[in-house]
Amino acid sequence: MDLYFNVPAKCLEWNRRKHLICKEISRYNASILCLQEVDRFDDLDGLLQKSGFQGVHKSRTGEASDGCAIFWKEKLFKLLHHQDIEFERFGLRNNVAQLCVLEMNHEDSESKLCVQQSNSRPASTGSRRLVVGNIHVLFNPKRGDIKLGQVRLLLEKANKLSQEWGNTPVIICGDMNSTPKSAIYEFMASAKLDMQLHDRRQISGQFELESIQSKQRLFRWNNRYAASATMPISRSLSYEWTSEELRLATGSEECTHVQHQLKLQSAYTRAPGTGRTRDHLGEPLATSYHSRFLGTVDYIWHTEQLVTVRVLESLPIDELKRSRGLPSEKWGSDHLAIACELAFAND
Repeated sequence: MDLYFNVPAKCLEWNRRKHLICKEISRYNASILCLQEVDRFDDLDGLLQKSGFQGVHKSRTGEASDGCAIFWKEKLFKLLHHQDIEFERFGLRNNVAQLCVLEMNHEDSESKLCVQQSNSRPASTGSRRLVVGNIHVLFNPKRGDIKLGQVRLLLEKANKLSQEWGNTPVIICGDMNSTPKSAIYEFMASAKLDMQLHDRRQISGQFELESIQSKQRLFRWNNRYAASATMPISRSLSYEWTSEELRLATGSEECTHVQHQLKLQSAYTRAPGTGRTRDHLGEPLATSYHSRFLGTVDYIWHTEQLVTVRVLESLPIDELKRSRGLPSEKWGSDHLAIACELAFAND
């Protein structure tokens, strides 16, 4: 509750929030939904079924009750394959991820979804299929080895599934618990990372508001006494990782580099935006806001067979701060939704 002490109690009530969330979803006219921290799947499933959605859910292992859920419009897609990833089986904590293979099942004039005749064979050049991945990465900022390992494993399995289904385009959505300035973001975007250049305790780029304020105070103090103090101006460019940390992050105790085979692009960086809502990369300035954090940790990534047509803009920071935290009177989640419209590149 220390994250939400600024939020009125009524804004935290689930019976109120679930209707706000479903109402918001209906406004976006979404075809596919990827949700994280879902601990009342049956409630959402019942409401979203009324809007034509089908869904699958995977709870976290261990004592936590929440998990991930993927929904799709039944009239537009059919589920060909579904698999869950329990990271606990790989020594990567209790988080989970999902992968679905969806195929368009008819032409819908409203959304301009063009669909070919489907068949049961995995490899079909005429069909319109997608591999959709959904993940909620570990929060703990100090365990960058585990966070990186979770992302790596999801991308490995997504790539394998894509190849099994005829080089199917991939979409990866989720709460990465990593900022756009982080090494994990760099890994997603560039497909490789030299871990020796990064401290595992800072690899996600997460800094709580309290820590930022403390650093600002420290900087002012150092600046004030700069005349009488000698400040270090260099730091080591090489960091030590234990064999266990390397195994968790890369899958090997001897490998200091990690890479993936998917050529990913962030949907938001491919669409124009303004400085009021976007950073220098094009990512939203903030997707999450509570008493200890204001920033972006949520993303939509896709492979080069897909093209971003447009995205849903986030809220300007000044407007978001006026709410004093999420959820609020208007927004039912403690994260702002991100959304994009995608097209097949060869269309």
